[in-house]
Amino acid sequence: MAINTQKVALNALVFLYHKFLQVQLGDLGFTLATKQRVFPVVLSSEEVNKIIGCLKGRNKLIVALLYGSGLRISECLRLRVQDVDSHRLCITIRDGKENKDRQTLLSLRVVDELEAAIKSTLTLLAQDNIQGVGPSLPFALGRKYPNAFRSPKWAFIFPSTGVCRHPVTNILCRHHLHTSVIRKALNGAVKAAGITNKTVNCHTFRHSFATHLLEAGTDIRTVQELLGHNDVKTTQIYTHVLGKHYAGTKSPLDRLVNSGP
Repeated sequence: MAINTQKVALNALVFLYHKFLQVQLGDLGFTLATKQRVFPVVLSSEEVNKIIGCLKGRNKLIVALLYGSGLRISECLRLRVQDVDSHRLCITIRDGKENKDRQTLLSLRVVDELEAAIKSTLTLLAQDNIQGVGPSLPFALGRKYPNAFRSPKWAFIFPSTGVCRHPVTNILCRHHLHTSVIRKALNGAVKAAGITNKTVNCHTFRHSFATHLLEAGTDIRTVQELLGHNDVKTTQIYTHVLGKHYAGTKSPLDRLVNSGP
């Protein structure tokens, strides 16, 4: 049983006994399961280049951002116009995992494509505004600022192709692109790139981002901040997938003369 499943079950039992049965459980001597460490799948730079080369247009830009900025797919698709600073070459991630904000890198190589995508989404926003429609907004913002949906800064950079009803307010709006669109495109690109020995998904590019930064000598604390990890121990998992580990450790076989097979 997974550790989170155990926590939910244990909390439910404690709540039942304390609040309804009025029975004090005391010390249960319960030990949670330890999470099994699984090494992330990491692509080489050549493999990343092949996959991105098999994509086009919007999908290519999104996957390039996943790798170039270390984004989760949900973070990338939720990007709004105000989150991109092409002058300082940074991206702001708002309400990321555990409701944290952070900033990460923006590659100079995608700036032109990203600015073109922003121009396109603002054109779409203007067309939507004529119909009284705008992007879906964060909780309660639309109620506090009724005309916020007209502001360019709130437009999604990667909007969905159609409009829908907001699940809370029931207001007609345009949400961001669904993750399934990118996953489908990525699966086709991985096959086209001829990569059959690795299981590749959107998160693989975030793993590759972190590993390649460490491989290039970037300080692990910097990588931790870019990824938004609370604990550096989470980031340290990437040091174990390097050919030459983070501290520069090499196999003793590499020090032998004429050690080839």
